[in-house]
Amino acid sequence: MTPRSRGRGNAVSANALALGMSTPIKVDIWSDIACPWCYIGKRKFEEGVRRFDGDVTVEYHSYELAPDTPVDFEGSEIDFLSAYKGLPREQVVTMIDRVVGVAADVGLDYDYEALRHTNTVLAHRLLHFAKVHGKQLELVERIFRAYFVEGGHVGRIDSLVALAAEVGLDAEAAREALESDAYLADVRADQAQATAYGIQGVPFFVIDGKYGISGAQDPAAFASALAQVAAEREDGRVDQTVEASR
Repeated sequence: MTPRSRGRGNAVSANALALGMSTPIKVDIWSDIACPWCYIGKRKFEEGVRRFDGDVTVEYHSYELAPDTPVDFEGSEIDFLSAYKGLPREQVVTMIDRVVGVAADVGLDYDYEALRHTNTVLAHRLLHFAKVHGKQLELVERIFRAYFVEGGHVGRIDSLVALAAEVGLDAEAAREALESDAYLADVRADQAQATAYGIQGVPFFVIDGKYGISGAQDPAAFASALAQVAAEREDGRVDQTVEASR
């Protein structure tokens, strides 16, 4: 996977590079609300950032694992996964037990008996709304928790509006956005970018527009990648400063 360059050229002044050292490292995360490994990966990434101990900014991007899922799926998560993946129910139960165990290791109490499988496009649109209003990180955490821990229905407008209000977003504005087609184009743009990057599963982390990390990796992998980017920035700043002084 090779993220596209976001720059306009190679000519950068020494001052710009010096300023770049104080610029947080940007991490773009593609995930789906219905993805158990995405919430687990979120926790592992957050621990990696803590170990890195530098400035990092995060933006979440939309990815739908099963866009044809109905809003009100009739059945359990075992029913859905056995049908969607074509696996025996016993194997699905084993898979879920493993996921629950890994989630517990990072402090997440997944409740698959209460989980209500649903379509996630409304949730993705609401996350774009939240981004515009500076609350995306708060909302993504709240929706993940509602879905995997609390058994909340995150495919319905009323439920999503209530969650938006909990994190400080304007409830009426959120409802107005969801009752229209607002931010749907942003969701589709995220999905198109994922295709361009070659992303075939989530979570997927793009660090500083250069490095991709696939899956819920250990915190050390994230800390190492962030440290590498910081070191490359420092090397570039030093090299450019020396060149400018000649």
